[in-house]
Amino acid sequence: MRFSSLLGPTAAEFALIIQLWPILTHLVPVTQGVNFDTVPSPNLDLSQLGRVALAGDFDTISLYTYQHQNENGFSTNGSQSLLSQMPNGAFASLASADAYIQTMCPFVMKDGTFAGVVVGGNFTSLAGIEAQGIAMFDPNSTKITPLPGLSGQVSALLCDQNTNTVYVGGDFRGANSTNALAWVGMTGWSNLPFAGFNGPVTSIAKAPDGNIIFGGSFDGLGNTTTPSKKDQQVINLSSANITAGSTTKTAGFSDPSNIVCKTTGKDGSGNSWLLADDQPGFWRADMGFGYEPTKLRMWNTHQDGRGTKTFRFTAMPIEGIMNFTYTGPATGQLSSCDARCPLSDNSTEQYRDFHFVNVIGMSGFRIDVSEWYGSGGGLDGVELFQDGKIVSSSFLLKGCSSSSYLLGIYAYAVDDFNEPACAKINLGSNSTSTGPWSVAPSGQSSSKYLTANLNGPNIDSRLASVVFKPDIKQSGNYSVTIFTPGCIQDNSCSNRGIANITATFASESQPSPPLQTEIYQTNNFDKYDQIYYGLVDANSDSFRPTVTLAPSSSQSNNLNIVAHRVRFQLISSTGGLNGLFEFNPNQATVNTNFSSSAIDQAGMNLNTGATITSLLVQDGTTYVAGNFSSASVGNIFSISTGNATSLPDGGLNEQVISMFSYGDLLFVGGNFTNTSKAGPDGLNHVAAYSISKKVWQPLGAGVNGRVKAIVPLAINITDNHPETCITINGDFDQVLATQSNKSISVHGFAVWVPSRNNWLQNLNIQTMSISGQLTTATNITSSSALLAGTISSQGMALSDVVSLTTSGPLNINSLPLHIQPQQLQSSSKHKRAVSGQNVTGAVTGYFYEAEDRNLTIVGGHFTATATNGSMINNLVFINGSNHDEVTGVGNDLNVNSVFLTLAVQGDTLYAGGTISGTINGAQINGLILYDLLRANYAATQPPSFSGSDVAVNAIAPRPNTGEVYVGGNFESAGSLSCPSVCLFQSSASQWIRPGSSLGGSVAALTWSGADTLIVGGNLTIDGNATSMATYDAKKQQWSALSGAASTVPGPVTALSAANSDASQFWVAGKSTNGSAFLMKYDGSTWHSVGDTLGKQTTIRGLQVLMLSTSHGSNDLIDKDQTLLLTGQLELSNFGNASAALFNGTTISPFILSTTAGNGPGSLSQLFSQKKNFFKSGGGHMALGLVVLISLIIALVLTCILMAIGFFAERYRRRREGYTPAPNMSMYDKNSNVNRVPPEELFGTLRQRGARGAGEAPLL
Repeated sequence: MRFSSLLGPTAAEFALIIQLWPILTHLVPVTQGVNFDTVPSPNLDLSQLGRVALAGDFDTISLYTYQHQNENGFSTNGSQSLLSQMPNGAFASLASADAYIQTMCPFVMKDGTFAGVVVGGNFTSLAGIEAQGIAMFDPNSTKITPLPGLSGQVSALLCDQNTNTVYVGGDFRGANSTNALAWVGMTGWSNLPFAGFNGPVTSIAKAPDGNIIFGGSFDGLGNTTTPSKKDQQVINLSSANITAGSTTKTAGFSDPSNIVCKTTGKDGSGNSWLLADDQPGFWRADMGFGYEPTKLRMWNTHQDGRGTKTFRFTAMPIEGIMNFTYTGPATGQLSSCDARCPLSDNSTEQYRDFHFVNVIGMSGFRIDVSEWYGSGGGLDGVELFQDGKIVSSSFLLKGCSSSSYLLGIYAYAVDDFNEPACAKINLGSNSTSTGPWSVAPSGQSSSKYLTANLNGPNIDSRLASVVFKPDIKQSGNYSVTIFTPGCIQDNSCSNRGIANITATFASESQPSPPLQTEIYQTNNFDKYDQIYYGLVDANSDSFRPTVTLAPSSSQSNNLNIVAHRVRFQLISSTGGLNGLFEFNPNQATVNTNFSSSAIDQAGMNLNTGATITSLLVQDGTTYVAGNFSSASVGNIFSISTGNATSLPDGGLNEQVISMFSYGDLLFVGGNFTNTSKAGPDGLNHVAAYSISKKVWQPLGAGVNGRVKAIVPLAINITDNHPETCITINGDFDQVLATQSNKSISVHGFAVWVPSRNNWLQNLNIQTMSISGQLTTATNITSSSALLAGTISSQGMALSDVVSLTTSGPLNINSLPLHIQPQQLQSSSKHKRAVSGQNVTGAVTGYFYEAEDRNLTIVGGHFTATATNGSMINNLVFINGSNHDEVTGVGNDLNVNSVFLTLAVQGDTLYAGGTISGTINGAQINGLILYDLLRANYAATQPPSFSGSDVAVNAIAPRPNTGEVYVGGNFESAGSLSCPSVCLFQSSASQWIRPGSSLGGSVAALTWSGADTLIVGGNLTIDGNATSMATYDAKKQQWSALSGAASTVPGPVTALSAANSDASQFWVAGKSTNGSAFLMKYDGSTWHSVGDTLGKQTTIRGLQVLMLSTSHGSNDLIDKDQTLLLTGQLELSNFGNASAALFNGTTISPFILSTTAGNGPGSLSQLFSQKKNFFKSGGGHMALGLVVLISLIIALVLTCILMAIGFFAERYRRRREGYTPAPNMSMYDKNSNVNRVPPEELFGTLRQRGARGAGEAPLL
């Protein structure tokens, strides 16, 4: 064919070198690995607040300390990431893949140069960069460099410094090998001498003697093969776009589609296609799919003496002229042709077959007629065949990206691409679909495919399905693969989900269990997954293989599912192996006398079809694990000094999937539940084998489901000293109980602590929380471990309420309270009409210290454990004066009650929310009173609220009075009409309606001084809507706050004073368009922060806090203050946060949290022991206090001046020679006083020198 050099090895190698150039420049030394940049300290000064706590709905929480931190939960759509631990224990995602990461190894070359970490899996992109199953990761820069050339998934890697080679195993094709390949130095891919294996490779290890051991599901070396029945699959031309040039205008002969599906060679109108007289022309077919033809069959026309004499065949889109061989009818000899391939004008030759010399992928072709018989050329039929070879995606040539061609027999979801019905093939490939499928354009895929959008809260798998039926003409061992188009090309990544695959491959005479598995369809680019390896029976009248694709059940609304094609790949080999192969890298050829290798022989001694899943070499011994058996071996054995030996008790009774060695222990996980000979109890799916003692040891009692991966992880257990723990990952939901420990609910992830010989979840220690799963880990030179999986961790495993340190470094600490999340049974009863508060977790809290008590009170909707072991709901008391005793309020209240607000008046706790129940025979709705001194309900409860969706959202005792103001969503209190805000007079134990003009729903209350109540919510004043109002307690009059109705864009849900007398304040809420707002009222004018928060933001609390270090000056916040925002916050250029700090110009994340349900957590409010949030001198004194202080100062100054004058006069008199006056009788004393008027007492002070010299002063 023409342009053959473009498709030959030289061109391919040159293209590979070009693609490898970024890799060749990639080599960098490792220094400290990934660096985590700290964020600036918030510089909070909490010293004047006493104890400080935070309430919310979370199960893990941490301060925002490092820039890599976020609130993202672990992925549940099949995607995974490269991970590293930050110094605070949380995990940072360094690069995200669109599917699984299954293996890694650090590649250090002979000269010590660190090339990077090789990462393998079934992903199609890593960090958004297209990478088919394998890539190089630079831990210094986090740069990803793809290693192009493979098509499929990588399951095993071995980086061998001695040979400068990365050995790669999996289920793939690359170069001229299948399932095993080598990356040598930085020069690129190199075929191994044995061209791979005929089945997947799942593990690679280096033997003590330096040989390389491959383990997997194979029984021989070599590639896939062409079926013995060649050229059997007909390529469908009936669905192609057919065009032609220089066509005749004669009716009945001008349609180029006349010759499609015509195999009789019959001339005539509607059967023949003719060119115009004496003109060359062309006939072209463009398909919606790719293929790799092996044979072209041509029927020449003989209409009116016409016919095609020579033609050429051009493959599209590469525009390459193809080379053929054919048999000449006259000589019977094999001949070849390219640009001038001949057809005969002898009508006795029905058709002529042309075999492709080079099997090339194409999606269309053109036949150019260059010479003809008679008046012009023409044809009666064209047919293409293949051995079952087809291109996997786009083409290397003409600027396209992929050069991977895969052998196989295909069945397409789009039935038009299957074998044509007009070919009259018995049991030809086809597919059937049910459900709302539509045809999607091919995009970057090899063909168009089916797509379906499904709706519903719990999608039924029966809503849509595609059944693939391949044309299997030859029974044998097949690798069955299903292809999934990438989601980027059709912009469906956010809606892709999980597909359920069921299949049957063998008839009843060759029984084979039906297959059921799931595949994730969230891949960014095209991928394929092997779903089966084994016997497939040929089609017959009584049986044919089928593969059914449908959505997995119970997925969420707006699910997108796709169906493309299924490949059946026939496997043949040299044979003689059974899951194990030992390769000597120092030999250029492979010795196929496998009995000479102890490792190969050990595999052959196992049952036929053995699968090796894990290999591990330690201290000169090779451990082999998988799914196999023999007379003395069950699923695991060891090889040492050339001898294969069973582990104690005959090994394990079911498959072993993963192994990891730590010290003297070999940890194993899989499907087993005991040893093969019923050894020690507790070996449920995970166990440890003592290498020195040669005994099995249980890990507690194990777990209740399959273990798929065992991965080490460093965790701070005590004294901030990390120690190696063993993570167990798989399909289980419980750590099983032992005699000393209860069972633990988990979600496929558990941690074993070797130093404590116990599960981390059983240890009564405060430690980090981790959820998700890990798949693999590797150590990086001079750096910490690099892990892979999908993990969420916010540091500390603390639920719903925590304390903050108020001196020294800011830290989060636990309270002596254990809270478990609890779901609402009837969410409609607990809808908070205005505030949007969370109704699970802790919502509010209070510190009570009267009478030398030390109570911490927490309210919300949760279940906690009391000190006596009982379960208490929704309101708890922690008595710090009695060894942190935890108690509740009994069972009088409905378990679904939610406490939303707490306040204390005297020794009485006012607790409000969506509360119902019966206390002392009285019905409760919205509010309870609790006597804190007697630790019991108040003897008299206020009449209950009534209305629709009753909720008490705020309680504000009036300063220096016995009045308690209660706000929320209600219409009356007892028989009293008292909407929105009601006053409870504690001395009279009665409700009073404050004013008469307020309506709506109240979310927040605060006092400005002793007489002005500020109210936020969704309000009306005399029927006019507003979000802010004030109440003058002296005048008993409601007023809409100036400008609120026109300026505040929606109901207020959070309110906080901005200065000490609350003459200024902050408000937050949701705008009518659904976006969050944050505003400040400075006493006369409203100021908006602007659109700085995402639309998903819900602000639940606001609080001004003092700073130890001032920030820049601005008009919104004093330079020594910051505003704390709590809730579920969506911050621009960051993501979700549970708390943030606003300095007047910037909102910065402060606290991050997540829930056990793998979602973002939330914080409701901060509560503190003392309420002096503003430093003294920071506000304005009341006028009366100023006058009183002024009078005191004036009096003191007057006294001081009088004293000074008195002593000055005495001094003057003494200096001038003071002579006392003669004594007077007592009776005349008063008269003498009367003779000296008071105003003249100090008169002589102004007469210095007025008397004569030497005269004594007179008194």
